[in-house]
Amino acid sequence: MATTSMTERDERLDLLRGPVPPRPHDARTIAALTANPGCDRRAVLDAAGVDKRAVAERLGSGPRFGQSPFAISRGHAFEKLVKAEGGAILLRLLRETLGLDVGEHEWTDLGDGDRKRRYERTRALFAAACANPDAPAVLADHPLLVLDVGGRTAYVEPDVVAFRVSGASTPRWHLAEIKSFPMIDGRADPVKAGEAATQVAVYVLALQELMISLGLPADLVATDVVLVCPRDFTNTPDAALVDVRRQLAAVRRQLNRMPSISALLDRLDPAVTFDLALDADGVPTREPADLAGAVSTVPARYAPECVSRCEMAFHCRDEARAHGSTDLLGRTVRDALGGVGTMHEVLELASAAPSDAAVLSAVLSKESAFDDALADPEAARLLRTARRARAEALRSAADRESA
Repeated sequence: MATTSMTERDERLDLLRGPVPPRPHDARTIAALTANPGCDRRAVLDAAGVDKRAVAERLGSGPRFGQSPFAISRGHAFEKLVKAEGGAILLRLLRETLGLDVGEHEWTDLGDGDRKRRYERTRALFAAACANPDAPAVLADHPLLVLDVGGRTAYVEPDVVAFRVSGASTPRWHLAEIKSFPMIDGRADPVKAGEAATQVAVYVLALQELMISLGLPADLVATDVVLVCPRDFTNTPDAALVDVRRQLAAVRRQLNRMPSISALLDRLDPAVTFDLALDADGVPTREPADLAGAVSTVPARYAPECVSRCEMAFHCRDEARAHGSTDLLGRTVRDALGGVGTMHEVLELASAAPSDAAVLSAVLSKESAFDDALADPEAARLLRTARRARAEALRSAADRESA
């Protein structure tokens, strides 16, 4: 099969999206994508900039999560407070709370202009600062960085500031992230803090890639990031250092595992699109059944965790239920089944005797609709063992009741 060129790839992605503005990648979408790198459907939709929420709603399976307008407004107001007066509060947190040495500094706003220009300005600023270690610390407001995601460039924007802190033998760059969820007694909610750490790990990786492109070592970028949140139940900013080495390793590993977008596009029928063009009344012109057929041509890799991370999760879950997919049982169970794709196959393998070659051969030779791997005979043995253990447990329970 011929490899799709970059120009052909970009044209194909535009056709997939249709005549609507693209939804560009950001750190949130990359973090969610790397959490499930085996999902071709999300990879293609995100690469094309498709509005997954609009697609899911047109299919009748709209997401039931997302930030409320109040939470978004509160987050913007808190960020504005932290950054007011040239980041005075942020500097106080660095000096007093975290013990970082930030004396003389320069505050640079990189938030204006198109993405290409903003990235060029970010790169030039960091290159100049690294060339002069004795220069004042640099605080960059909304720098723009890039990452390769499946062979396509994605722009990511650290939420608040990237800055260089002197005082050590080698000045290092740190990243700060402002979140509006509170720190209670100096500790944030573990789930929210974990999600924030994964998101910031994307920024750390992008900044490390920038340093490498400048001919500098990646370890100039600190893996301790500054998380700024409201203290307790007040609006007073508080801060803590968060080590994101584990999340950074996971994001890097998952991005490396992702198939290229060109390879995924080569597998699609050229006629497939996810076009959601609107009519004069703002209603999508695409029939839901036709759209569902197009979506089904791209394999999904559903996992229960998708419900809180992907707008398409409820549609993919319904699809997995209709096929009786073992994806519904979670990654741990699915992987332990060794590529057995459906519950029907699971029950057949669990019921077959080891000597029943016809049944085993029939099941093990089938490819799952959701997994290209063939079932492992070891999985069949484990399923028979589990079925036998369950039957013995039920018999023991029945004997105890009758005694």
